[in-house]
Amino acid sequence: MTALIETALSVNGERRILDVEPRTTLLDALRGIGLTGTHAGCEHGACGACTVLLDGETVRSCLVLAGQCGGREVTTIEGLGTPDALHPVMESFRRCHGLQCGFCTPGMVLTAVELLDENPSPTEAEVREALSGNICRCTGYAGIVAAVLDASSSVVSE
Repeated sequence: MTALIETALSVNGERRILDVEPRTTLLDALRGIGLTGTHAGCEHGACGACTVLLDGETVRSCLVLAGQCGGREVTTIEGLGTPDALHPVMESFRRCHGLQCGFCTPGMVLTAVELLDENPSPTEAEVREALSGNICRCTGYAGIVAAVLDASSSVVSE
């Protein structure tokens, strides 16, 4: 049996102390504490389904070890909003039909949040470039791109 390491981090604003094996990914650690919105897709960092924000920047949680996250802030899709109080990007995805099966949606939303934090008024080309690392097999991306552009108008008007 491998010795466990203790990692203290903030997850969605809540301080957590996790005892994990050194090889435990952030993805597995998050799912292990019941945060199942972060999806395991390819587990090679290529699909974007496991995207979370680490100190405000997107990372593929399947490629980051939980032990590397000590003292850092992790934001998952659960930390953005609730069904009764959606984050503006979530609301735009709902309004613009930016999802079908929903498997890629958490990663898409978190990627859009990072983009809009950095560039509140992106062009369609900039949105497509930002989302290019996230794979959706259902939508053809039109609704997703429309949702991000719609959210950008919400962010700019706030």
